Amino acid sequence: MKKTFRTKVMKYAHELMSKNYGSWSECLTKAWSLYNLASRMREGVVSFLYRKTNGQFRHAFGTLRGLPSGASLNGKRLTKPSYKTMAYWDVKKHGMRCFRVDKLISVF
Repeated sequence: MKKTFRTKVMKYAHELMSKNYGSWSECLTKAWSLYNLASRMREGVVSFLYRKTNGQFRHAFGTLRGLPSGASLNGKRLTKPSYKTMAYWDVKKHGMRCFRVDKLISVF
């Protein structure tokens, strides 16, 4: 089965629903935001805001374009997409970072 953009959006929405994020329409709205964020990061650097697991906010500048060869997150290669977290290359810290998809606040 071919994976389309709709498949990715629905997987994000189901993950958000499992985290009791809100109603189905709110989960779909957030899922589209996540999909658009990933699409924009494949084209260049994007500014976005999310809440870290310790409760602090992080204003990040991330990209998925031109990742260095052998890029890894916590020693694991990035080969399989995860719909629970979103990994990105942090332009300021020069390293891979990730955040839980239910913690995204806004994209600038």
